[in-house]
Order: sequence, then structure tokens, then C-alpha cells
Amino acid sequence: MRHRRAAAGLFAVAALLSCCSGGGAGAQRAAGADCAGEGIFSWAPDPSVTDEFVRYGNDNSSLEDWTGGDGTHSVRLPDGRALWLADDPILDEVFAPPNASGQPYYWRNTSGGRMPLWVHNAALVMSHSGRLEETLLGSPPGATPASLFPDLSSDAQSWRWPVQALVEPRAPGSAEHVVRVLLWDRSAAPPPYLYGVPLATEVATLSLPSLRLESIVKIDDQTSVPQPGDRVLYGTTAVADGPWTYVFGGDDGPGRNPAESSSHAYLARAPVGELGQPAAWRYWDGTGWAADPAAARPVLGDGARHGVGSSFTVVREGATWVLVTMDSGGPGASGLATITSYWACSPQGPWNGPGPGFQPPLPADSASPSQEVVYNPQAHPEFGDGGDGLLLSYDVNWLGSDAPTQVNRNVALYRPRFVRLSLGPAVPGGASAARERH
Repeated sequence: MRHRRAAAGLFAVAALLSCCSGGGAGAQRAAGADCAGEGIFSWAPDPSVTDEFVRYGNDNSSLEDWTGGDGTHSVRLPDGRALWLADDPILDEVFAPPNASGQPYYWRNTSGGRMPLWVHNAALVMSHSGRLEETLLGSPPGATPASLFPDLSSDAQSWRWPVQALVEPRAPGSAEHVVRVLLWDRSAAPPPYLYGVPLATEVATLSLPSLRLESIVKIDDQTSVPQPGDRVLYGTTAVADGPWTYVFGGDDGPGRNPAESSSHAYLARAPVGELGQPAAWRYWDGTGWAADPAAARPVLGDGARHGVGSSFTVVREGATWVLVTMDSGGPGASGLATITSYWACSPQGPWNGPGPGFQPPLPADSASPSQEVVYNPQAHPEFGDGGDGLLLSYDVNWLGSDAPTQVNRNVALYRPRFVRLSLGPAVPGGASAARERH
């Protein structure tokens, strides 16, 4: 479904000039007659989805379910349910305001040095009506909570983070479908690797409709790459297009501060139905598709002004591909505050942008709003727009060593929030910010 907002003729003329001026954009226009430059035209908060996560997180009917987390990727299941993935979710109990300090926020009890229960990953099941109903873990009820996708080490210092999930045939042409979940393997490390050291990309298979974990297959082991910042993990976003599933990935960059510089985006693909087959994957090497992941070359990113955040998302709008990311890197960037976009006429680019962006709303917090950060924007096109636009989530956290204390003091700081985007013609040299709809 298109998410374009009606625009005046001025915008159409500007888009035409954008597509037909300059070698890169002109070449793309020739490659796809229906491709036009698109970016974030306007946006509006979506309180209904945000509030559903608040309701579920504050519900203490079970103390072994999600009360906060990030990751926030989703997939629509064949029976109408939706599966939401969660990284590092906090479980346990949530308390209503006011807390001991009189602050009007829902909070978790950390008195006496007690820390709430958490695991490295889980999944949430949402009903067809949009109500979150269940948290899937890797442990039976009443047992010590364990990750749905098991940790890589008994001391939990090496783990799996689930990223994008898709429903596809169990094998090409099969009538039976399964859920494939792309996983990032990471290991604890000292700064500057804020998210641990990248290890490998894996694909897990969940059965349908039971969502039972069947298997985990390693797709690409990156441990032989000597500099951890150069290792590439795939799965931050994926798009099924015709016979292929295109899987985007990225690097961390050596010693890179995600609030100050950008990462490179990479691209791989596999035939639909073969996402869990390592030999079926091919990697964009700058001119074609290579079987060797070491041959991969970035499709976007110069390590400075142009590039992506550590997690980003891609959707296809007709013949146009739109990539949404944090505006991170180089002079004029706004770090972990502003969401922006790029566009291309093929998944391998060339990518144009960044375009106008916007700063999404943060939770109310009187302590220090400047410490609150936004990251991991993710599109959810399976939640049709109904004329309101493309559903986009973003994660919120606290920047600093006291982050655990802060997210337990105010649980809204570690929960996804949602907006609706209207995509429209990319305007070269136009306004620096997409407008908010009211």
C-alpha cells in the first residue's frame, strides 16, 4: 500500500528535478520508470499502539512477562496474529506512581540493590485485534526465565539478539510456512563497543502456528575478521521482493560512537524459502552478487555525514526503496535524536539523501531530558495505514552509565513508541524537517 501524502504541484516538480539531475539519480530514473524520489513528508504520533505496549507492560497479572525492552521488530502471521521481537527485555513487576521519591512515573523496585529479572531476548504475541497477550521465553512457567533463543554461553556473556522476522515457505514451493528470525550473535566487551562485539549472523526457524523453536543455523561467522568494528551482521531489516528476500546489515565501525558518526549499510539476498540455507545467500560486492560474504561492499555510508545508525529499516514503495535511519554522523548530524531517510530505485542503490527528518516525541521525564536518546527506527508495513501512514516504531533509552537505574525509575524510558509517517516527494534543498501532523 502506498503511504504517499498528496502534495502540491511544486513538490512534484521538485521531485522531477531531483530524479533527473545528477548522474546517480538520473541513472536510477532510467532503471525504473516508476521510481521517484521519496522521503519523510510528514509524521504524527500513534498513541494507540504506544498505549498498548504501556498497558501490557504495566499489567502485573504475570510477573514473567515483558515490562520493557528494545529491538521492536514485528511480523504478521498467517492466522492474523503478530509476533513482536524484543531484545534485553526486563520482566518482573511494575509499580504505580507515585514512587518513593514522589515522581509520577511507573517504576520497578530496586531497593536494597535488587535488580529486576531480565533475559537477552523474547517475543510478544499480539492478537488479530491488536492486543498483546503473551510473552514467549525459552523456559517453562515458574522456572528461572531464559531467553527464547538460547544464550551462547552459560554465563550469558555471549548472546543472541533477534532482529528481523519473516514468514516464508519451509522450502521453495512448499505449501507449509514457517517463521524465519534473523539473529545477531554478540559477546560482552569493554568500551567503545556499546553493544558488545559482533560475532555472527544466524537464522532461527519457528513452527506455525505453535511458534516452537525448531532450529538455529549459522549463516555468516565474522569472528575471523580481526577488527570487530569491521564485522558485518545482517538482519536489521529485510524485504521480500519477487523471488528474493533482501537482507540489509551493517557494521559498528572501529571505536564508533553511534551518537557522533555513522555506520555502513550492506546488502545480501536469498531465494524466498531458503533464508535458512547459508549456501543460498549472496552478497552485494559493488557490481554483482557474490557467494563469499568477505566480498561484500557497502551500499550506503561514507563513515561520516552519509550513512546509517546501528539499526535501520527499509520499505518498498512501488518502484522506490526508502531507508529510514537515525541521522548520525559528521557535521550537522543530530546524533541519537533525529530520524531521517534515503531513497533508491533498487536495494543496492545508489542511495540518495539524507532527506528531511524529524525529532520524535520522548517520554515525559523531569530528571534530564537531554540524556534521553532515540534509536532503532523500524517500519511495520503489515499494520496497514488506513490512510494514516506507515507505522514506525522507535526505541528510547537513557545515555549514560546510570541507564539501568533510570529505566527502572521511569519504565517509559525503555519501551517502544510509535508514529505514522507519510512519505512524499523528496525535495532537493527543501525544508530541513518533515512537518508534524495534528
